[in-house]
Amino acid sequence: MAFWLFKSEPSAWSWDDQVAKGETGEEWDGVRNYQARNFMREMTVGDRGFFYHSQTEKAVVGIVEICAAAHPDSTTKDDRWECVDIKAIRPVVRPVTLDMIKADPRLADMMLVRNSRLSVQPVTDAEWVIVCDLARTPLD
Repeated sequence: MAFWLFKSEPSAWSWDDQVAKGETGEEWDGVRNYQARNFMREMTVGDRGFFYHSQTEKAVVGIVEICAAAHPDSTTKDDRWECVDIKAIRPVVRPVTLDMIKADPRLADMMLVRNSRLSVQPVTDAEWVIVCDLARTPLD
């Protein structure tokens, strides 16, 4: 299993919006960055990810799971763009802010710290464990 981070502005698509989609989940559409698209192409059903509120909150607020592998993005006719579907698994017990992540030296190399603008990014196994610990959230 691989781990990922999905960033969204809560005013555009929030954790509550994601939860409301239930077991069917929702396309992670509208991504127009080649690197982020390529990361989605690497994802497999069952991979897990952090749901991160960007902009004002800047915090990991939930855990999601990939429920459909990369496929054409339904929001465009341009076949260069693909997306995955994700479903909410559970909220984190304690949101983990960007400031908390930056303050932890074990997370200094996390892509969120080095390239905070990328909307879809990988998370290493070690980073997953550390952030789940900071969030007081089970690993499973």
